[in-house]
Amino acid sequence: MRKRIMSIVALFGLLAAALAVVPRSTVASSHREAPLISKDPSADNTDLYAFVSPDKPDTLTIVANYIPLEEPAGGPNFNLFDDSVLYEIHVDNTGDSKDDITYQFRFKTKIRDKNTFLYNFGQITAGTADNPYPNLNYLQTYDVIQIKNGNPRKLADDALTPPINVGPRSTPGYDALVTPAITPLRDGGQVFAGPRDDPFFVDLGSIFDLGGLRPFNGAHVVQPPSAAEPGIDGVGGYNTHAIVIQLPIKNVTRNGKLPASSDDPSAVVGIYASASRQTTRVLRKDGSVSNSGSWVQVSRLGNPLINEVIIPIGKKDYWNAVDPSDDSQFVKYYQTPTLAGLVNFLYPALPDTRTTGRDDLVGILLTGLPLPGGHNLNFTGSRPADLLRLNLGIAPTHPVGQGDPLGVLNGDLAGFPNGRRLEDDVTDVELRAVADGYGTLVNSLFGLPNNTPNNQVGDGVNVNDLPFLTTFPYVAAPHQGYEHEHHAPGSTTTPVLN
Repeated sequence: MRKRIMSIVALFGLLAAALAVVPRSTVASSHREAPLISKDPSADNTDLYAFVSPDKPDTLTIVANYIPLEEPAGGPNFNLFDDSVLYEIHVDNTGDSKDDITYQFRFKTKIRDKNTFLYNFGQITAGTADNPYPNLNYLQTYDVIQIKNGNPRKLADDALTPPINVGPRSTPGYDALVTPAITPLRDGGQVFAGPRDDPFFVDLGSIFDLGGLRPFNGAHVVQPPSAAEPGIDGVGGYNTHAIVIQLPIKNVTRNGKLPASSDDPSAVVGIYASASRQTTRVLRKDGSVSNSGSWVQVSRLGNPLINEVIIPIGKKDYWNAVDPSDDSQFVKYYQTPTLAGLVNFLYPALPDTRTTGRDDLVGILLTGLPLPGGHNLNFTGSRPADLLRLNLGIAPTHPVGQGDPLGVLNGDLAGFPNGRRLEDDVTDVELRAVADGYGTLVNSLFGLPNNTPNNQVGDGVNVNDLPFLTTFPYVAAPHQGYEHEHHAPGSTTTPVLN
């Protein structure tokens, strides 16, 4: 028999041992993905997105999110960017997995009245350039610095962050408060930094319960429940802090030009985001804190879900600290993924997933992919590095939020793993990749069968809880503290969109 019949005692023993190896087998992108960073949320990269802007196709939009699972009603000390963290977005445009351009973001928080506990003194309005948000007690600004070929250049000074969406008394007409926080950059483009709805969507509750997928309840090795159920968005109703930067494409390519086609050697860029802290932190008896020393990277993010489902727990903090150019040491974890064995064990009714020789995962996540016929999707060479690779020569296929959520798996080449759009269902895509359930296009690259029903595996959460914006900054407005709810239901099946 393909699967041995085990006693219930042996089953639970093996399952506990397997889950101890990968305690977050399919978690929410990079929300609390490693032991150390889970204790430092303001420096925690949660998600990274990169796409050619559909409404401005000569520009690149990058969204780097930090601070996981922000409760909208988290006053009186609402979440803010951390003044002591160095937030960075890195761009490799030569294929060597090293930074060619870096964008740095440093925040400064001013408390106008330290003799009150109040976040705001009254209704918050946009104010004037000399007195922005006059009733806001916590005023946060930031600088944007570009480092290109080792040369720093300041692109924005004292850019505003908008207030938290507190409630109808404090922040009525919230969208009007966002407008002053959209800042032009000196070399073209624009930037926004502040609270937004968390655009990631995933069924956290079921996935944390022994790797359950509600639409596939009946196939799970542990019962109950046995009936298929709609997925539930465990990130729904929560906010995050987003840095959204829109750049002229010619500013980030190696030759300073728009790519002539998707096969242009300068068309593909690799992107990752990071957060760093200084080596020394001193806590004083008067409650003050000082930081000094060199900067050390404490969090990074290129492709989603890597530090959760690929990197073992004993290496997670170390992985966060090293640069993508050093990722060759982690290739073995892609080639022999523990998650593939868990899929076989937890869902014995599915065709077996390969647990060794997974060069397909190396290609998708570490080097990029070619296309049939000698064309390029986002291949950058054989050097492995966890970068979100995007071919800037592939035009957007839909307005923001309307692309095929399965991206390349369904033939939409403008979607994940070619960059990542806000609407891309990366949980389902990566689950199917690990489970050998690719669509026909990707399968043809590796000469593999398109296993059924592995090619329908998913968590039943296929869209975000809020619609995205079709114009900058694209990410939906943050949930309001006064009136909000969590966990919107998803679906029992994964739709296939044409």
